[in-house]
Amino acid sequence: MKLIGSAASPYVRKVRVVMAEKRLDYQFAIEDVWSADTAIASSNPLGKVPCLVMEGGEAMFDSRVIVEYLDTMSPVGKLIPQQSRERAEVKTWEALADGVMDAGVLLRLEATWAHRAEGERSQAWMDRQRGKVVAGIAAMAKGLGDKPFCSGIHLSLSDISVGCALGWIEFRFPEIDWRGQYANLAKLQDKLMLRPSFAETKP
Repeated sequence: MKLIGSAASPYVRKVRVVMAEKRLDYQFAIEDVWSADTAIASSNPLGKVPCLVMEGGEAMFDSRVIVEYLDTMSPVGKLIPQQSRERAEVKTWEALADGVMDAGVLLRLEATWAHRAEGERSQAWMDRQRGKVVAGIAAMAKGLGDKPFCSGIHLSLSDISVGCALGWIEFRFPEIDWRGQYANLAKLQDKLMLRPSFAETKP
């Protein structure tokens, strides 16, 4: 398998962490989708990463689709429960983390995209997206509480998703002091960073 992506993308990192936790072999192909000569459209018509290209050449995209598929490929370290209620809880955590990343990406693009003139940037839009990031992180902290992991006592996709979201926010928006506000999230993130899957994929 070949994973097409960017080393800085939190969505790509989520897939890479799952690959490592599942002990799956793959080739990592770096692709800058913002470059004029990007070839991502030949694999994903939406022009986004991550994109997983299978041995037969067929492509799979969207991190949520990819990680769900990967979790079925190996019995090692099951990350998504089969039970409906527990499964829904893990997928809701993933949706929350992805939502924080979605808002963060929109905020960053509005603030830094080179093809938008300074006068065209909307402060109201940026404030709205930042508000979603802050509210999402607060919801993570509330949901985690004093548990060792987001969905109980074992590592799951919930923790991987939250860890990738928090790591990216820390990387791109260091002024958002979630560590200072939420000691439980900081403790979880520090614990995740002790795992090779996280340490080796830090943006």
